[in-house]
Amino acid sequence: MKFKYLIHEQRDLISVVYINRIKKLNSLNIGILEEINHLFKILKKDNSTRIIIITGKGDKAFVAGADISEFSNFKSKEGFNLSMKGQNEVFNFIETLNKPVIAAINGYALGGGLELALSCHIRIASKNSKMGLPETSLGIIPGYGGTQRLAQIVGRGIANEMILTADFIDADRALAIGLVSKVVSSEELIDSAIKMSKKILTNSPFAISKAIKAINFGFNHNKNGLKNEIKLFSECFDSEDFNEGTNAFIDKRKPKFKGR
Repeated sequence: MKFKYLIHEQRDLISVVYINRIKKLNSLNIGILEEINHLFKILKKDNSTRIIIITGKGDKAFVAGADISEFSNFKSKEGFNLSMKGQNEVFNFIETLNKPVIAAINGYALGGGLELALSCHIRIASKNSKMGLPETSLGIIPGYGGTQRLAQIVGRGIANEMILTADFIDADRALAIGLVSKVVSSEELIDSAIKMSKKILTNSPFAISKAIKAINFGFNHNKNGLKNEIKLFSECFDSEDFNEGTNAFIDKRKPKFKGR
């Protein structure tokens, strides 16, 4: 399937999604968000995809923010709808997806771009990357979950610093504060994400989907994370993957999981 702003490559059980708006540093517009929603809904149901890697085309930007020209004239009602629609259809959707999503951050990940990376389950970055939430310098605040997810990942103090100063940080600082889990060269970025994906692929898809759900419960103040972890943990015992995994361990062989 062809998209205007996205390039999709299938590598065995791994889908690599490139945001392709190079002349605009891959900045998010409504069209990109709609295409991400459409493609990720397809990949969610696609049994030939077990892991998704999302990155920006080129080496200058993952996503260098949102396309400000699209909302510079908005009032509160339009801003409310923009934020709610984006969160529901893309950012919250990615965070709660039952398949791991890895953000491969190449170059600038600013504003909505960093918020997109924050909604992914794992983030790795190239050495030349720069990250930040500069919305307060525009008279607004992050509206795609940035105020919540950044604080959850790096802590309230650092989130306050980054959002209130609107400063960018480099890859080394991002690694030090836990915003990303790995830093590699630009040339190694996608290969590193693929390598991590292959490691994940050796594990049970059923258990992985439950683990993602359980971890998310822990950051939802309306849910009891530990209680739900127990429930989701117990559900794994009725799965075919649990039987296969334990039998393979006993038989000293590699498991062949089916995601059931």
